[in-house]
Amino acid sequence: MGKLFGTNGIRGVFGNEFDLEFVHDVTLSLGTYFAQGPILVGYDGRDSSVIVAKTVCSTLNYLGIDSDLAGLVPTPSLQYATKLSYQGGIMITASHNPPQYNGIKVIASDGVEISRQDEVKIEDIYHGKKWMQCSGVWGTTKPKSIIPTYLKAIKSQVNLNSIRKKNLSIVLDVGNGAQAVAAPILSRELGCNVLVINESIDSNFSGRGSEPTPENLQKLSKTVVDSGADLGVAFDGDGDRSLFCDNKGKILTGDRSALLLVKFLLEKNHDSTVVTCLNSGSSIELLAQEFDSTVIRTRVGSVEVSRRMVLNDALIGFEENGGFMYGRHNQVRDGAMTLALFLDMLASSQNTVSEKILELPPSFTAKDKISCSAKDAKKVISSLISEYPDADTADGIRIIFDEKNWIMARPSGTEPIIRIYAESDSDANLEKLLSRHLQKIKSILCE
Repeated sequence: MGKLFGTNGIRGVFGNEFDLEFVHDVTLSLGTYFAQGPILVGYDGRDSSVIVAKTVCSTLNYLGIDSDLAGLVPTPSLQYATKLSYQGGIMITASHNPPQYNGIKVIASDGVEISRQDEVKIEDIYHGKKWMQCSGVWGTTKPKSIIPTYLKAIKSQVNLNSIRKKNLSIVLDVGNGAQAVAAPILSRELGCNVLVINESIDSNFSGRGSEPTPENLQKLSKTVVDSGADLGVAFDGDGDRSLFCDNKGKILTGDRSALLLVKFLLEKNHDSTVVTCLNSGSSIELLAQEFDSTVIRTRVGSVEVSRRMVLNDALIGFEENGGFMYGRHNQVRDGAMTLALFLDMLASSQNTVSEKILELPPSFTAKDKISCSAKDAKKVISSLISEYPDADTADGIRIIFDEKNWIMARPSGTEPIIRIYAESDSDANLEKLLSRHLQKIKSILCE
């Protein structure tokens, strides 16, 4: 039987594999899994999200389960609100996927996405149509405002007075996405001078696309430089990831920005635990050692990192794609919380972002992707395993040449692509390593 869940939730092209009948049946399965309410429901800015959310709420109500509808919100705000007073949460979003997609993220009562084991339980309910029956008493749906509580919680985790005194100037690229309703408000409440670009909610993400990448953040970079801002930040479609731009207009990789925050937080919290994925760079181990802290590696995916954070009571979690998690707030990716921590870091130092980057261990990482079907992606991995039988196959394949030189390939769990990650000991060697293996993978696909 086919899997419903990918790396991060359930996703598909709306009107094709992800139609309203499918949404109805999935929601019956989710209602059966949760068994009782209330359930908090929210959605991103895609055109199809409103009707999907209404279908979800009415299906839950049919089962006798009450739901609250938060409306258009960033995913992390729904996750935070869920852990306060809900049996579970359902977020309608396809995150960074192209506009024609939509999806569902399922949140447990602790505010963290459900575990892989619970995903399997839901898939079993769905495929077996083992749905609970309507009790004859319908549930209700009522509106719920969650943004003010979410922003208050974020502000409680940082030094408000210090940030406000610093009078920082920042540029926000909300990418026509869900953080448009939260991040600008937070930034102004923190006393920042704020410029916002791509600020209108737009299902087509016409400003620069739903996924922030160095290639489509040139407007952010230019605006930071032209305005003399201290910092720039870009969010993905549902607002749980953030990529940063330094004061000189350079776009930082997710790994580099995470290392800055890890250093800032571990300086104040020695002997802590950091959780990250197999595809993150190796500098995190060096940094953690400075502060007597431990690094735990997981398979790729925010669910893997978040659930391991919960298990190990970790202070920090991160992914190389700009997903950063601060355990004292919530063990999930949160673009606005990450921004607040960045501002806290800048307020505590006389150094600019570009100067603080120089304090980090050297790191040379890169990533790329190639479009291909799931079947072809499987063929690529099998071929590489045959060539490198001693490689790490815990998640796709990770070929380790030495501590600072490795390449990793894995099928995406959210799109029909194969992702390639690499680290090397210099920019020149990194380019050679990545180029050589990209050509190798393309050759396998042409066979």
